[in-house]
Amino acid sequence: MTALLPRMPKGWADLVVVDPPYNLTKQFGEAKFARKEAGEYEAWVESWLPAAIATLKPTGSLYACCDWKCSMAYQRVLERHLVVRNRITWEREKGRGANANWKNASEDIWFCTASDDYFFDVNAVKLKRRVIAPYREGGAPKDWQETAEGDFRLTHPSNLWTDMTVPFWSMAENTDHPTQKPEKLIAKLILASTRPGAVVLDPFLGSGTTAAVAGKLGRHFVGIEIDEGYACLAARRVELAGSNKEIQGYAGGVFWERNSLQAQPKKSTDADSGAMELIPEFELGEPEGDYHP
Repeated sequence: MTALLPRMPKGWADLVVVDPPYNLTKQFGEAKFARKEAGEYEAWVESWLPAAIATLKPTGSLYACCDWKCSMAYQRVLERHLVVRNRITWEREKGRGANANWKNASEDIWFCTASDDYFFDVNAVKLKRRVIAPYREGGAPKDWQETAEGDFRLTHPSNLWTDMTVPFWSMAENTDHPTQKPEKLIAKLILASTRPGAVVLDPFLGSGTTAAVAGKLGRHFVGIEIDEGYACLAARRVELAGSNKEIQGYAGGVFWERNSLQAQPKKSTDADSGAMELIPEFELGEPEGDYHP
């Protein structure tokens, strides 16, 4: 990854999604990432992030995933190179409990743009929630819809996401990658910040979540992955995405809250396939990943 990014052309990507190893000691296939001192980890981020940023168009956006321990390091590095727009915090409902600390059940995603001229489609990422206390005006629903499946309201997306489900064994998207992100999460980033036909770069492709979702949503994509096994896994997921474009939690052109499967349309035909380029990077030393507990 560190060798390939500087050799890429400048200013071609509409969106960059970076989900590097968090500052934890963790095994990724044949590679291992070792925890570093805080300053050393920040320097490591600074060593590759500018090359990823250089691939962005002047109107492009970048999302950087991290946990609370390294979130401040990313903020400092990102503010040196981009316009930081927001910090998304999403709830990860899985995780180990702690007896002498609060359970770690959230992660951050920094939303940045290359300039003040950028694309953001708020209507593409609205969340459909069940109405608990429906309000009527003149006998008619006020800002909500009454359906046979229940009462629902479309809400504007906030920077606090509580509707995510981390992939587990019975989900079609689940793989054996230790740090896999939900397809629903990546779909929100892609739909919010790109138009159909846009190009998405993921320099830490891992199990291929970004590539598979981009293909399902009619975007082109480029991915870099260090581990041959994960690169093959990503290629297989992209192949499957060509015939099955469903994204769990996204149906009928909207995102749905948890535990709403029965009310969702059974099939979603919103997405078209995209094109793909996988760049294996077997010889380098940094492990790749796309979710970190």
